[in-house]
Amino acid sequence: MQAAWYSQNGSARDVLCVGEQDTPTPVAGEVRVKLHTSGVNPSDVKSRTARPVTDPFIIPHSDGAGVIDAVGEGVPSSRIGERVWVWNGQWQRPLGTASEYITLPQQQAVALPEHIGDEAAACLGIPALTAIQAVHLAGDVKGQTVLVTGASSAVGHYIAQLLTQQGAQVIGTVGSDAKAAHARAAGCQHVVFYKTESVSERVQAITQGRGVDVIIDMDFASTSTLLGTGTLKSHGTVVCYGSNNPGEVPIPFRPLLYGSITLKFFLVYDLSPQDRAWCLNKLTGLLQANALQHTIAAKFKLRDIVQAHEAVEQGRLIGNVVIDLAP
Repeated sequence: MQAAWYSQNGSARDVLCVGEQDTPTPVAGEVRVKLHTSGVNPSDVKSRTARPVTDPFIIPHSDGAGVIDAVGEGVPSSRIGERVWVWNGQWQRPLGTASEYITLPQQQAVALPEHIGDEAAACLGIPALTAIQAVHLAGDVKGQTVLVTGASSAVGHYIAQLLTQQGAQVIGTVGSDAKAAHARAAGCQHVVFYKTESVSERVQAITQGRGVDVIIDMDFASTSTLLGTGTLKSHGTVVCYGSNNPGEVPIPFRPLLYGSITLKFFLVYDLSPQDRAWCLNKLTGLLQANALQHTIAAKFKLRDIVQAHEAVEQGRLIGNVVIDLAP
């Protein structure tokens, strides 16, 4: 099969290769998916540059969509021919979705409604599930005001939609006019240009000094500096799923303590079985109801995976980057 891989950390141009690899065979409990698309996420490029390579080679990417063409022992043969999207394709395993085929446990291949295209389905495993779990952890947000950092990002765009559907007032941070328009289209009633405006001052003005009830955050290294500034009201909640600084992040203990602030962190790859089931059921219902906007920023062929990775790293595109695996 055709696949892309790397054997050492480094820049996309230096380490990514495209060529032939062995086509996998499903073992007991697994399905094999003939992939039509593969999603490229920021975590994929971070893994290529920084996560130690402990296998002979890594086929990157965790998200994708396609059709089951073979099953292992114990998996009903009726699943052959089923359109599916996959999650955690390259989590704690070396062979991801940047290839024509992938084998993985059957529960990681989820039935896809017919009206959802393969490109959109390559955006579900990380962006959509992260958004669903983040909003789930925020609790009942009806009538509340929620600050979403990075509201135009792939995850933030889904978060804004979900919050709006649940009756929240959404404030989103963005970095440009184009990203502001994208965030507003997802439901953000207010946008804050974090590069040129004080996020704290703008939030205080929008909320008339009350602060927001919840912050849903993609970069705790930056958002931690907002805690104790009145951006988040007392008894508020921070739900965080990432940080641009993966090391130690100082936090203002006294304001958190005296504000009775709740901090909730999660890693979408490592959801509990209960949370994973809840999120998958929620996402299936949203897809069946066609209740989500999916934004594809760019499509690349597998042979152009270097450009796809560079596009994600540069961060100028709005929406998801997808690899088209059709011949």
